[in-house]
Amino acid sequence: MKIKKLSHCCLVIETKGKRILLDPGVFSVEEHRKLRDIDIILFTHEHPDHFHIESLRELVKAMPRAKIIANDSVGALLVKEGIEHLVMEHGNEIDIEGIHIEAIGKEHALLHSSIPASSNVGFFLENKLFFPGDAFTIPEFVDAQKPANSKKFSGSRKTVDVLALPVCGPWMKISEAIDYALAIKPRIAFPVHDAVRSMAAHRFPEMILPKNGIEFIKLEEGGEIEVE
Repeated sequence: MKIKKLSHCCLVIETKGKRILLDPGVFSVEEHRKLRDIDIILFTHEHPDHFHIESLRELVKAMPRAKIIANDSVGALLVKEGIEHLVMEHGNEIDIEGIHIEAIGKEHALLHSSIPASSNVGFFLENKLFFPGDAFTIPEFVDAQKPANSKKFSGSRKTVDVLALPVCGPWMKISEAIDYALAIKPRIAFPVHDAVRSMAAHRFPEMILPKNGIEFIKLEEGGEIEVE
């Protein structure tokens, strides 16, 4: 699986000969609107840093066979646009274009008590990569007591091998991001949601996570990693 970060939360993932575009929003418009040969487009929620309708119209016109999967709030907007799509909710699983996708999570992290919570769904791809969107949802299958990277645990639980870790935003603190990674215990974590970031957003995870058995790859805009 190859993971390329265009910017912020926009990723291009290549696996099994397919290309997946995830959360193409305002921070990556210039890069993602040029893409071709995308098989699946995923949207976690409708906030503009994750969803940009103008560039999506261009992508749909250029790649009419690309499958679009979204949460319910993005789905409502796509209905108005007449754009064909599939809505996934928490607990849904699907195999599409040979790729296994599981929807995990229901709500966006709380911005403020006076602001109603909005919908958000994370995507778990190929039982390997988890992208939570704007939330710190811990998948139900994660054994929170399992030592990091341990292969010796009871049962046949799935695990998050690679975590796209949100590190900066108006809904979070960096300490929460680090604790989230420590709770999930992936083999690898890399930063997302970081277009507008402080020094701490990359520095502190880089300091703390490796000491706890989690490899932290400081993936910058335009950078690419390959995971087995």
